[in-house]
Amino acid sequence: MLEDPVLTAAREQAAELGIRAVSRGCGAALRVIAAVSNAKAVVEVGTGTGVSGGWLLRGMRRDGVLTTIDYEAEHQRIARRVFSVAGNPPSRTRIITGRALDVLPRLADHAYDLVFVDHDPSEYGPVVTAAERLLRPGGTLALSDALAGGRVSDPTIRDAETVLLREAVKALRDSDAWVPALLPLGDGLLLAARAT
Repeated sequence: MLEDPVLTAAREQAAELGIRAVSRGCGAALRVIAAVSNAKAVVEVGTGTGVSGGWLLRGMRRDGVLTTIDYEAEHQRIARRVFSVAGNPPSRTRIITGRALDVLPRLADHAYDLVFVDHDPSEYGPVVTAAERLLRPGGTLALSDALAGGRVSDPTIRDAETVLLREAVKALRDSDAWVPALLPLGDGLLLAARAT
């Protein structure tokens, strides 16, 4: 999938900082998901340098607001610049510096159309729980790196991070509150619609 020069530059900055940005295919999928859901309010957990946020903003409604959370203020400064250079007015983004598990409880219940998580996989369980509260009925949760380089599907791999990620994926799959699907994009993009 082709990427415009703004996102390509953000991807290169991510690589320089040692951040793994979402793949181009994953970014394109996020854009489509935001577009087909007519997303006005989106939460992103893991700002990075603005690659995924840039894709999301391109798919969201023009009056939509992206709330993006990250504990790295320097990364967020880069993302803010990326969003601006892409032509997004400051009113389209709400950039919050802090730990996701501290910030998510302060966000409004059932107020969001899409929650995208590109964050520490060991925290996916509590973040999924928070997303269920944040999303409106029919809203979408998207988890990046759901395959963890093939570790999730290999039951012999038992390190703590993989086990926690595996449990989060299983909980989504087994819950009546979600309608999940795993897309083989990047390192696995797990989508789950909040049941209505």
